[in-house]
Amino acid sequence: MSSAPLSEAPFVEAKLRVLYADTDAMGVVYHGNYFRYFEASRGEFLRSRGTSYRAMEAQGTFIPMVDVQCRYHSPAKYDDVLVIKATVDEVRGASFAFVYEVRREGESALVATGRTVHACINGDGRPVRLTPAMVELLGGPRKGSPSRS
Repeated sequence: MSSAPLSEAPFVEAKLRVLYADTDAMGVVYHGNYFRYFEASRGEFLRSRGTSYRAMEAQGTFIPMVDVQCRYHSPAKYDDVLVIKATVDEVRGASFAFVYEVRREGESALVATGRTVHACINGDGRPVRLTPAMVELLGGPRKGSPSRS
């Protein structure tokens, strides 16, 4: 993941309140739920640019996740309001990556950070190059982003 904080990149924020059902027996958000939170912020990112998963799929473009990473910094708990920032970190010929930062609303400390890589495929499941319109939607071509610690 890139080492630049998301505040320096174009990003979109999604907010959500942690449901009781999102927590585990220790009263903290179950680790797998962060992937749902990342998805919520990706959806907001796409909507902010005038499209959605549904619209892309109707045009025959599918973007399955092929890699996911999450680093947990501090626990989120029931009723916390989380702010999930998302931006596109890398755009390649037939794939792209989002990076995420999760914080409690009004706080600067990180709750979690993450990265997801998505392939671009057609309805037959075959890789296809991102169209120029899709590259533009994602913020332009960016290759070889440095690793995030």
